[in-house]
Amino acid sequence: MAGRLSGEGPPGDADRVGRLADTVRRLRAEIEKAQAAADGRALIALAKGVLVERLRCGPAEAARQLEALAGESGRSPLELAAEIIDQAAQDRLTEAARDLLAGTRPGDADAGSSVTVRLRTAEAGALAAADAQSVADSLLEHALAPLGAKAVAVWSAGHDSSLTLVGAAGFSTGEPARWRYVPPGVVTPARSALAERAPQWYPRLDLSGLPSIGHGDFPFGGRVAVPAGTGGRILGVLEICWPEELEPQPPQVERQIEALAELCAHTLETRDASPDVPAVSAVSAGREVLELVDLADGLHDPALVLRPRLDDGGRLTDFRIQHANTRFVDPAGRPRGALDGALLLESYPLAAGERGLFEIVERVYATGEAFRAERMTLTALVGQVPLAGVADLSVSRVGAGILLIWRIEDETARLARLLQHAQRLVRIGGFEEETLTGQVAWNPELFALYGLEEGADPVPLRRLPDHAHPDDDAVIGRFLRSVLYRHRPASAAFRLLRGDGITRHMRVVAEPVLDPHGHLQAVRGAYQDISAQHWTEVALAATRDRLAHTEQQAAERNRLARQLQEAIMPPARAPINALGLRVATRYRPAEKDHLVGGDWYDAVVLPSKQVLLCVGDVAGHGIEAATDMVVLRNALRGLATTGAGPAQLLTWLNQVAHHLTDNVTATALCALYDPSAGTLRWARAGHLPPVLVRGDEATLLPMVGGLLLGALADADYEEAELSLRSGDVLLMFTDGLVERRDTSMQESMEHLLVNAGTASATLEQRLDTMLNNSNADTDDDTCLVGVQLP
Repeated sequence: MAGRLSGEGPPGDADRVGRLADTVRRLRAEIEKAQAAADGRALIALAKGVLVERLRCGPAEAARQLEALAGESGRSPLELAAEIIDQAAQDRLTEAARDLLAGTRPGDADAGSSVTVRLRTAEAGALAAADAQSVADSLLEHALAPLGAKAVAVWSAGHDSSLTLVGAAGFSTGEPARWRYVPPGVVTPARSALAERAPQWYPRLDLSGLPSIGHGDFPFGGRVAVPAGTGGRILGVLEICWPEELEPQPPQVERQIEALAELCAHTLETRDASPDVPAVSAVSAGREVLELVDLADGLHDPALVLRPRLDDGGRLTDFRIQHANTRFVDPAGRPRGALDGALLLESYPLAAGERGLFEIVERVYATGEAFRAERMTLTALVGQVPLAGVADLSVSRVGAGILLIWRIEDETARLARLLQHAQRLVRIGGFEEETLTGQVAWNPELFALYGLEEGADPVPLRRLPDHAHPDDDAVIGRFLRSVLYRHRPASAAFRLLRGDGITRHMRVVAEPVLDPHGHLQAVRGAYQDISAQHWTEVALAATRDRLAHTEQQAAERNRLARQLQEAIMPPARAPINALGLRVATRYRPAEKDHLVGGDWYDAVVLPSKQVLLCVGDVAGHGIEAATDMVVLRNALRGLATTGAGPAQLLTWLNQVAHHLTDNVTATALCALYDPSAGTLRWARAGHLPPVLVRGDEATLLPMVGGLLLGALADADYEEAELSLRSGDVLLMFTDGLVERRDTSMQESMEHLLVNAGTASATLEQRLDTMLNNSNADTDDDTCLVGVQLP
C-alpha cells in the first residue's frame, strides 16, 4: 500500500506505461501525417487534371508522370503540383507567388516554393470547402498564419449595406456570436472597405476608433479589410487581424492578400442565403419596442427607449426617442411628452461631441455590447447655455432598440459620497443604538474597523468591555456611565482587541438622544482608528527622550572639554617675568559650549635658559579637540628640553601628530628667545605669523614656509630670526582673533595691525584692548600671547 500511495507501481508497470506512451506518439504522428496528406490531396488532384489535359493521358499515367517529374527535379509531389497549377492558371495567386519568389534571395528557393504550396493549398481548401467557415479556417492555417496574422473574418454584404459574419477563425469563444450581424450605416473597417471598394489598412485598430470583431482579443493589433469581389461585383469583405502593430507590408504581400479575398468571393458567390441573416419585420420590431417600453416604465431610474434612424442609403444618421419613462427628468426642463418622437441629436445636440453620448449609443447599437460607466459627465443645452451634470450611465441593445438609463447625481447623493470618502480617509465609523428596541446600526466603515463582515452582528455599547483590553476597563466604565446613565456626551480612548488578533487604538465619541421628558431614546456616535496617531506620539516621545539624553551627553562632554581647557589655560593669567622678558597671555573661550575648540598657548623657561613661546589650533571642536590639544602641547614641552631649534621642534611635533594620534591636524607657531643674544628664532606650521609692534607701528613678520601638522608624514619647516629691541612687543595669536565670515583674511589682518598699534600703558592693557576691539564673528576660541622687552 505504501508503494501505491507514493506512486510506485508493482514491477512491470513502468514497461506497460512506456509501451502506452509509444503507442500514443505513433498514433499522433499518423494523424499529423494524414492531415498533411489531406491538405495536399486536392492540390495534387488539380495538378493531375492539368497533366491529363496537357499530355492527353489517363489519371493513372498522370500520377506516374507527376511522381517521375518530382523525382527528376528533386522536389516533393506537392511542391511540383503547386508549380504546375501556377503555370497553367496564370491567375492572381500565380502573380502573388511569383512576386514573393522574386523577392527572395538566391539561396531561398525552398522558401519561395513553400509560399507557392501554401497559397495553392489554401486555394484548394477554399474550393473544396462546403461553407465560408471552412474557408476562414483554411486561409488562416495555410496562408495567413505564416504572415503573422492571428485571426480572420469573412463578411457577406447584404443588399441594404449590412454585413453578416459567415466565417471566423482565431477569435475567442463567443466573439463571432456577438458580431454575427452589423446593421446598415455602422462604420467598421469592413464597412469602410465596402464603401471605398479598396483595401483598408490600419496599423493599430485602437487608433482608428472603429469598432470591429476581436477588438478585445487584439486591442493594439493591426487590421486590414479587403473587398471580396468577382466580375466587378463586391460580395463581401475579408478582414485579417494581427496581434501587434502592423508594419508597412511589401506590395507582394498586399497582392497575396487581395488574391485570397478573390477566393472568399468565389465561396460567397456560390453559398446559399443563410437563414441566420437577421431580417426583422415591422411587426416583430414593433413588438420588441413595446416590450422595451414596458421594461423602461418599470425602472426606478430615468430611462429613454431609442430606435435607429436610417437615411435612404441605409446609413445610420440618428436615433429617435421612442419613449421617456415616468422617472425621466429632462435637464432642460422640457416635459416628457416633448421628447417622444424627437431625434436624439436634435434634443441633445452636445451629445455629438467626441466620445460623447451619441458615439456610445452608436457603438452599443453596432456591437451589441452593453456600456456601463459611473460618474460620467453629461452636458445639456439649457437656454443656449451648456449645463454639465454627473450621472451613472447604462446603455444596452435589446433587439432593434436601445435602452438608455442615466442616474443624475443630486446634491444629497454628492454630499453622501463625500462624507463616505471622508470617513474612509480618516478611518471613522458611525453607529446608532435604539434604547427601546436594542437595534444597533453601523455603517460599512465601522465593520471594517472592527474587522467584521458587513453581515455580522454589530457590537452594542454595553458589550464594549468584552472587545477592549482589560487594562482599559476603568476608562470604558466611566464613558458608559456618562452616556447611558448621566445622559452626557462623552469620549474615551481604548485598545480594541479584534477577532483576527489585531489590536487597534480607538477613540469612541457618543452623545445621548433624549425625548422631551429627558428619557434616553438612542445613542449616536462614532469610532475613530487613532493607531497611527498613537504610535506617532510614542515615537515622538521616544525621540524626545533620546534627544534629551543626547543633549545631556553633549553638554557633559562640552563641560569636561571646557574644564580641561581652562585648567590648562585660564582665561586670564598673571604676567610672567622671565630672564628680562615680560610675557602676558589671554584666552577667550568660545561663547557656545559645543564650539569648544583646541586652541592652546604656552610660555615656559627651558633648562637651556631660553624661553619657549608657542600658540596652536587643533582642528575640530569638543572633547576630542581639547584632548588632542593637551597631547600636542605636552609633546612640544618635552621636545623643547632637547635644546633643538623651532624648525626641528615642529618637524618632530609633525611626526607625533601624524603617527602617534588619531588623524590629528593642527596649526602651530613656535618661538625660542635667547636672552644672552637678544634674538628670537621662530617657525610656523600653517599658522599665521606673529605681529611685531615697534614704536607706533605694527607689522606682520614674514610668512616663512611650513605645512600644518599631521598632513604628511615628513615635512620640512623654515626658520626665521629676529633681534628684539627695548620696548618691542611681539604678539602671537590664533585665528579666532581675526576671522570673519564676510571679510577676506587680508582685510581682517589690516584691522588687526591697526588694533595692535594702538598705544597702551601696559602689555596687559594692550592684550585686553585687542580682544575687546576684535571684529571676529566665528565664535571660535582665541589665544593671545604678548611678549615685551623692557
